[in-house]
Amino acid sequence: MDVGLMTAAGSDADPATTAVRAENLGYDAVWVGELWGESSVVQLAEMATRTDDLALGSAILNVYSRSPAVLAMTAASLQRASSGRFTLGLGTSTPKAVEDLHGLSFDRPVRRAHETIELVRAFTGETTDSGEPVDYDGELLSAADFPALESPVPIYHAGLGPANRRVVGRLCDGWIPHNIPFSRLEDAFEEVAAAARKREREPDDITIAPYVPAAVSEDPDEARELVRRHVAYYVGSGEGYRNAVAMAYPEAAQRVADAWRGGDKRGATEAVTEAMVEDLGVAATPENARDRLETLVAETGIDHPIVVVPDPADESVWETTIEALAPA
Repeated sequence: MDVGLMTAAGSDADPATTAVRAENLGYDAVWVGELWGESSVVQLAEMATRTDDLALGSAILNVYSRSPAVLAMTAASLQRASSGRFTLGLGTSTPKAVEDLHGLSFDRPVRRAHETIELVRAFTGETTDSGEPVDYDGELLSAADFPALESPVPIYHAGLGPANRRVVGRLCDGWIPHNIPFSRLEDAFEEVAAAARKREREPDDITIAPYVPAAVSEDPDEARELVRRHVAYYVGSGEGYRNAVAMAYPEAAQRVADAWRGGDKRGATEAVTEAMVEDLGVAATPENARDRLETLVAETGIDHPIVVVPDPADESVWETTIEALAPA
């Protein structure tokens, strides 16, 4: 089973040390998130110099705070530093992050993602003839008279809603869904597949690489509580995440969101049902965690699960989780 690991604040080890350990444990990839605190690009560069075969990915860089040209240069540089092991994971992020942190307008996110990915593909030489300048005139973005870098890189997109999933199908090598219930994942992928077919692309060539919130503990109640808190945070913090969970649990998702947005975080966590925990992550003991993940992958068509240890987890749960789910 091909398994990735998301670096998390729950570990005291620095991200590069975590990547080295993940490689030793048999993980196929390490993915680095970015919101606030440290640059994932710098962390990925250090990981590239300290690992040998481990695939590396951004999950995710948002399409607002870096221009397509900067994203292309970043991807090309990380491809060189890692000897071709890098995947560029992109997404629209949320209004909260884009507007309140970066001071930008969360304007037309799906179109922004589409044009950014098209331009990055052009700038990295994926869709530009050798030696030809990039010439792009979109609705939101444009570029002219600069040559491509001739350093193609796989691009994954974290599209949740139907329109964003169509961007994946039209343009991307992979899909990074988060908080789409696993029981609805194959249905959701049909939107990706239909868009791919319209572009005469093969849907089976698109890697499905979802975040898998995972907490493993000798205390099963602790494991379930951590997954509940993870789900409550995302459902309460972003409408896109609420909509994703609502694909299977519309009423429960609304109760979670209402409680969180009303300031009742404890109530929001308690509103996450047992069915939601089972359908949105892995909450298990060390004895059954691997079976749970393998069953999840086998039943849903997932190609590359990305293990995400919920942020509230302490060091003990972090260690138990990454060891219990390690491919090796």
